[in-house]
Formats: sequence, C-alpha cells, structure tokens
Amino acid sequence: MTSARYPSLQNRVVLVTGGGSGIGAAIVEAFCAQGARVAFLDIDEASAAALLERLRASGAAPLFRRCDLADVAALRDTVAAIAREAGAIRVLVNNAARDDRHRIEDVTPELWDRIMAVNLRHQFFAAQAVAPGMAAAGGGSIINLGSISWMIGQGGMPGYVTAKAAITGLTRTLARDLGPQQIRVNSVLPGWVMTERQLKLWVTPEAETQIMERQCLKRKLMPRDIASMVLFLAADDSAMCTNQGYVVDGGWV
Repeated sequence: MTSARYPSLQNRVVLVTGGGSGIGAAIVEAFCAQGARVAFLDIDEASAAALLERLRASGAAPLFRRCDLADVAALRDTVAAIAREAGAIRVLVNNAARDDRHRIEDVTPELWDRIMAVNLRHQFFAAQAVAPGMAAAGGGSIINLGSISWMIGQGGMPGYVTAKAAITGLTRTLARDLGPQQIRVNSVLPGWVMTERQLKLWVTPEAETQIMERQCLKRKLMPRDIASMVLFLAADDSAMCTNQGYVVDGGWV
C-alpha cells in the first residue's frame, strides 16, 4: 500500500507511546518514512531493539526510551528528556495499551486500577506533559488510540472496554481546553487489527469468520491502516480537525 506524503511532517518531532510492536511500531515506521524526528516509548526492550535495528538499516534513526507508563513520574521525566534532546514535541500519539482478557468475577480493585493505569491514565499525563511545549511552539496534534470495543459492546474484558470508552471523553475535553493554544486532539478507534499479538493469542479461524461477516470491507485490518489515519491527523492537512473520533474498522460499526 502506497502512503500519502505529508511535507509538514518533515523534521517534526513526534512521540509515540507503546511504539515497540504492533500498531505502535507501524506508526513509528510511518512517521520515519515521512522524515519526522521520531521518539518512542515502550516497556518491551526486546521488541524495541528489533524495531530500531530494522529502521536503522533503512536509514531512519528514531529515539527509544524505556518507560513504564504506569509510573507517572517516570513518564514526565522521560517526556522532558526527549524534548530537551529532540526539540519541542509537536505530535503525541497515545498508543500504548494492553487488551488482556479478564472476567468480571476476577477483577479486584488493584487489578482495576492497573488496567486504568495501563490503558487510560497515561494518556492524560502524557498530554499534560507535552502541552506546554506544544503551545510554546505554536501548536500541535495529540492523537489518542481508542477502540471500537465499547461501541460494539464487547464482553470478556470490562476494565479494558471501560478505559477505551473513557478515551473518547478524554479526547473531547482536552480538545476543548487545548484548542486556544492551537493544539488539536483527536482519537482513532481501530477495529480488530491483525497484530502479531492478536494473531498469536486470539485470532482463531472462528474469529476470522466473525471478522469477515461483520466488516463491510472483506479484508483483514492491518497496523498500517491505523498508521495512515494517524499520519493524516498529525499533518497540517488536518489543520481544522479536532474534538473527533475517527473509526478505522473496515465498516464493522
């Protein structure tokens, strides 16, 4: 698939959370191909190292910093360090998440808090950390990764689905508050994306049949499909797009 070229992304400083694998890695690769100055965070150093090796072989040189996003102090320090090294962050992609399945009866208060920390809380604090620099630089774009899971009433992981629903509300309130500083805030809501993790753990032949029955478009949704939407929302081409949620699901919803 040939991607559009966005001149406004050339040399733009971009930060991607959870960028070491899956959708995040596709987003990192896509921004590198645009000539952006890319930094990404992940807790999985092995996946990050493999991505860095692949990208550096093609001439890209993204920055990687290990960070547990559930540790807000560490997140703030890491964002500040990246801004000092790379310059003002003009694009934040809040991608990191973990869709572990869990039953209602197994959820403890401690597990619930951990699910929120991994899937929701860090999106706010990452946005909070980059907003002053974005405003001082003349504006920017924050892109929060949500999910269609809450839209289709998906079961089997109530904490995750709740967190993903909340991202829509977070996006809308941030867009309102940050708009006067020329900071745009949007969300991207993917359908069932065929990442390595999904294929390994949950995409059974029965699941593939379900996907093809429910999607209007009869092909598998790939990480690059999500990255394409993220690029558009990061670029100046979407300069008047904010406070919105963009569904990329092959027509499931």
